[in-house]
Amino acid sequence: MAQQVKRAFKYRFYPTDGQAAELSRTFGCVRFVYNRALEERTRAWNVEQRRVSYVQSSAALTQWKKSKELAFLNEVSCVPLQQALRHLQMAFGNFFAKRAQYPRYKSRKKSRASAEYTRSAFKWRDGSLTLAKMTAPLDIRWSRPLPKGSTPSTVTVSRDSAGRWFVSLLCEDTIAAGPATDAAVGIDAGITSLVTLSTGEKVTNPRHERRDRTRLARAQRELSRKAKGSNNRDKARRKVAKVHARIADRRRDFLHKLSTRLVRENQTVVIDDLTVRNLLKNRKLARGLLDAAWTELRSMLEYKCAWYGRELVVIDRWFPSSRLCGACGTVRERLPLNVREWRCDHCGSVHDRDVNSARNILAAGLAATACGDGVRPQRESSRTGRSSVKQEPQWATAGIPRL
Repeated sequence: MAQQVKRAFKYRFYPTDGQAAELSRTFGCVRFVYNRALEERTRAWNVEQRRVSYVQSSAALTQWKKSKELAFLNEVSCVPLQQALRHLQMAFGNFFAKRAQYPRYKSRKKSRASAEYTRSAFKWRDGSLTLAKMTAPLDIRWSRPLPKGSTPSTVTVSRDSAGRWFVSLLCEDTIAAGPATDAAVGIDAGITSLVTLSTGEKVTNPRHERRDRTRLARAQRELSRKAKGSNNRDKARRKVAKVHARIADRRRDFLHKLSTRLVRENQTVVIDDLTVRNLLKNRKLARGLLDAAWTELRSMLEYKCAWYGRELVVIDRWFPSSRLCGACGTVRERLPLNVREWRCDHCGSVHDRDVNSARNILAAGLAATACGDGVRPQRESSRTGRSSVKQEPQWATAGIPRL
């Protein structure tokens, strides 16, 4: 069964000098409006105990444009400035709903340079995109086609720290459900093996950051020798950013291919609810955990399962998948991380730590799906609006089928 979803298609483009200057001015104005509105809202609350709405911030923006000192805001399209206020309103909404921390100011050096254009601020004609305040279309590299007959509803232009320009087009797309299958898989995340499947397959961790660590260290040493504020330091900073971009691109490409394969081959995917934030407190594991990007892999599995009609089951983080004997159900008291193979004291079965964990995760997920006991909605995916399934803490292992 096909479903309609909103999907973003991201492409790289190469602006002319004039377009680059116009976009850079727009990025600066967007950042300024966001920070100025945040400052006004913070001051109004701290001094007057008064909340400022989006409508009031929009009216204040109109007054800012009329002043002499802020007349430069009229030089760029008004739509990205209004979108910046909407993004700030969304950030406050997430804060009051306790989904995020208090909004922070955007930094010229650290924040992502981007501007969002709605339908009234760009022209889409015969596959060419022209933004407001520009006369020529963007030189986009169409690496993949847009959905046939679709028209972008929102366009987001961005520039990363390596100086690369990207445009993201939000379109309506029809995604057909994957072919039905009875296959199910349990996934145990790791560092040496990125994931271990309940089938016994171990997917080796490519360790993209480690492979480019020497190149990155050399670029960082060159950056540290450059005088602050100099053009040479800016060039060296971009070299460092390019190495980071290369690592991130390769990692994302690998995770996309892996997650797509898992979703296509299996009707049910069962994963563990890992607290990566807490695990990062271990300084010996933090670098490897960040390079593995478990959170990004889980996000991909969430929205791809929703797209292709698959079921994603998330096992509670306290489920003792590694210490549970998959043969007799005995739970071992302790199992240090350096123990990769262990023998059950009760039945004598010898287990590979990761494979045993993946099989236990799959068994617990299938049991929760079959009986519906201890199942609750998991966090909502921003891409799909649908929820994955999560199992409540269940220390009793009775009733879990053995695989």
